[in-house]
Amino acid sequence: MHSLDWLAIGGYVVLLLWLGFYKSAKKEESKDFILAGRKLSLPGFIATLVATWYGGILGIGENTYNYGIQTWFIFALPYYIFGLLFAIFLAPRIRNLPHRSIPDHFKHHFGHSAGIVSALLILFLASPAPYILSLGLLLKHTVGWSLQSAILISTGLSLIYIWYGGFRSVVRTDILQFGFMFAGFILLLIFAWGLSDAPITLISTLPERYFDPTGGNSIQYILVWFFIAMWTFIDPGFYQRTAAAGSPGTAKKGILIAIGFWFIFDILTITTGLYAVALYPNQDAAMAYPELASRILPPFVYGIFLVGLFSTIMSTIDSNGLISAITFGRDILLRIQQKDERGNEREYIRKGLVVMAFIAVLLALSIPSVVKLWYVIGSIIVPGILLPFLMTFTKMKLNDRKIIPTLLIPVITAISWFYYGKIIGHYPGNIEPFYPGLLISIVLIGIWKK
Repeated sequence: MHSLDWLAIGGYVVLLLWLGFYKSAKKEESKDFILAGRKLSLPGFIATLVATWYGGILGIGENTYNYGIQTWFIFALPYYIFGLLFAIFLAPRIRNLPHRSIPDHFKHHFGHSAGIVSALLILFLASPAPYILSLGLLLKHTVGWSLQSAILISTGLSLIYIWYGGFRSVVRTDILQFGFMFAGFILLLIFAWGLSDAPITLISTLPERYFDPTGGNSIQYILVWFFIAMWTFIDPGFYQRTAAAGSPGTAKKGILIAIGFWFIFDILTITTGLYAVALYPNQDAAMAYPELASRILPPFVYGIFLVGLFSTIMSTIDSNGLISAITFGRDILLRIQQKDERGNEREYIRKGLVVMAFIAVLLALSIPSVVKLWYVIGSIIVPGILLPFLMTFTKMKLNDRKIIPTLLIPVITAISWFYYGKIIGHYPGNIEPFYPGLLISIVLIGIWKK
């Protein structure tokens, strides 16, 4: 790395910390710490929603390098669809609710215990572990630190300003990171295009399998990712930003505009991933983007691109880190102890931040694959909480006394299916764990609905 690259990175870190700590010394109410006073503007809403959606950028590069445009069909298209449905049917209603989190939502509809159990499930969905791992791998590759050191440093840097500023700090830093993530990939595409031919020529340059929507995998595998994308409906980041929006209209419009930015960013990342395959085959797939950038970008521009990668990942770490802290500290620990929420929320959220940072680091070190972390968490947790949450927006009523087994039995089923498949070397009937979990959820709701 050139000294100009370090200059770009150093400037980014200073600016990030300044924005993160800016006005954070001001004592804020808990609602401000969690939802920024429910006054999130449209530009801020769009920037923070777009920036926090791509924390696993190295996984996107890895999948594109290995399977081509399949990446768009499993990591992009399904999320546009469910994001659109969320904007139309859920966003305005969520913004008009008094709840500040999904566990709040469950507590209101099904009682105190259901709120705590749902928080336990949300805890896994909101874990920043996959993104801490991504940043650790990136720092190891570009700077040369050990993975353990890189993970610890990236965790501390991404979460330190949350301690003081909460959601306001997340939004302020996400606006900066939104700009850098687009600038970095636009620069990479421009230089790759200048070094090679137009993107359209990649169709004739690369093997046909890179343009197969399935990427050589089964339709069932593709469909599992499509169903996992229903994660959008129960994504705690979506819920938090929708609840924090200045108005229902801001929430709905913001998501619709964000989908447009996601589409643009997906085109940038998939195209540059295909250039990486065409220009430099037989390299580490997980490092497709930084490897391509290090070979074709001049000093300082390379630094700007790395800043773009750091921004893409760190914007998700701080968002998920805050949500995990809120979930563990406020929605679980505080409520188990049944203390006054208004007087203790911020203190318990900070305790949660420390605990969840520790757990996330352990997960990142124990499962060193970003895509695998996504897949395992999504396949196991989504079947349990998805349908009970969506049912609260319909006229169908679930049995309050049966809600906890309705949440947990599908998760236990998916976990059992997952580990049994590991033991025998394949899943029974080659059926992925997501399906039996979701099927059990449907059956239980059908039996126990009022």
